[in-house]
Amino acid sequence: MMAGNVSIRLASERVNPSVYSGAVLPRFYTPGEVISGMKDYMRGHGTYAEDDCLKASVAGVMQKVNKLICIRPLKNRYVGEIGDVVVGRVLEVQQRRWKIDTNSRLDSVLQLSSVNLPGGELRRRSVEDEQMMRQLLQEGDLISAEVQNVFSDGSLSLHTRSLKYGKLKQGILLKVFPSLIKRRKNHFHNLPCGISVIIGNNGYIWISPNVQDVTVQEQKDEIANSDLQPVNQTDRETMARIRNCIAALVTSKMMLDDTSITYAYEESLKYESVKSLLDPEAMLDVAFLTQHRIKEMTQE
Repeated sequence: MMAGNVSIRLASERVNPSVYSGAVLPRFYTPGEVISGMKDYMRGHGTYAEDDCLKASVAGVMQKVNKLICIRPLKNRYVGEIGDVVVGRVLEVQQRRWKIDTNSRLDSVLQLSSVNLPGGELRRRSVEDEQMMRQLLQEGDLISAEVQNVFSDGSLSLHTRSLKYGKLKQGILLKVFPSLIKRRKNHFHNLPCGISVIIGNNGYIWISPNVQDVTVQEQKDEIANSDLQPVNQTDRETMARIRNCIAALVTSKMMLDDTSITYAYEESLKYESVKSLLDPEAMLDVAFLTQHRIKEMTQE
């Protein structure tokens, strides 16, 4: 049945609904909804007390630690912490620094002194380095970086001193809710399917062909020959499949890490066409099967 441009379907028409009977997605709370009685739990972020009840003040999912209850909002700006891995876009080249969009409330800052010079040289930055800033990074470039400091107003200072950080070349950028990103020790992953992903704490995910560890000499050669190499058809299709799998997990409000993305990719292989994964039924199918596999893994 069609109503304008909106397609409406009955729940019974979805793909194999019986398969998903054992899988449960996170409970979603809306503002003002009662969570529990005040006698049982303590009030945390995203909640308020009214009529001897604990209610949600934001739309999101519940997090419970012992007797403390918090509601984690799904749609929110990124709040950075020192050591976070982020993916950002250069907005402006300023004096001795770049202004970076990191999906936070305020633009972040990348100082000229906080980047690797060509070839990994370690020395004081000169006037010549300042004049060549646009050769390193210019407006529109994408980078991976680490949060070096958080200023009093909440804005972030970044650095790319490690060789694993820096300018990003060929790939796909996907924006998701920062609240769906699991904080891990490692946010750089080479997936078994031959694709690399950078899962930024700020909700920006970078999908690219497999990247090996880069040495200083290889970095020098890369800078000397900075022409972008074409990505082959197989890698492009795999990258698009990974992108659609992540979109399916986000639609079902599932947490994102290398395990959930890998499981979703494996479950998606039964759909030959990458484009078919954008169908709402296929997205639900992949998300539920991924959730089921994660539950089986945690129970072992």
